[in-house]
Amino acid sequence: MATPSDSPQAATGLPEAGEHLALALTQAGMQRMIARTLAAFLFSDRESVTAGELGRQLGASAGSISGAITMLRTVGLIEQVPAPSSRRDHYRMRPDAWATLMTSKNAMIGLMREIADAGLSTVPSDGPAAARLRRMRDFYAYMLAELPALIERWYATQPPDDQAQRP
Repeated sequence: MATPSDSPQAATGLPEAGEHLALALTQAGMQRMIARTLAAFLFSDRESVTAGELGRQLGASAGSISGAITMLRTVGLIEQVPAPSSRRDHYRMRPDAWATLMTSKNAMIGLMREIADAGLSTVPSDGPAAARLRRMRDFYAYMLAELPALIERWYATQPPDDQAQRP
């Protein structure tokens, strides 16, 4: 018979689906603690959490949680929020986290297009490298042109009170 301490949530602080998400994100290249911290935010029933609470939940050091919070804030998935009755910093998932993340990808998409353009000037124009670089440039140019409209269409599907949460 399984005891409460045998469950994945009791052992790791995340429900099984949260650990599954963290594993998938890790396999896709995200650092393990960042993936687990993101999963903790996504599966939390609380509006905001402190770094200490995340550390206890995930059984992680203050330094690893601090690094994960910094990275998640940098990419726009979480934000610091006021907590008047607390002396600790509180964090939450941004209501517009996914659109913010995709909007911030525009810079990387633009950079990839620029790199392909720069590369084209260094290879013979009729060779296989030029063909690959043109394909790369054209793909990223297309993504850069289409992504803002896609995000706008997504916002148009959201309830009016969510429109105020735009990046």
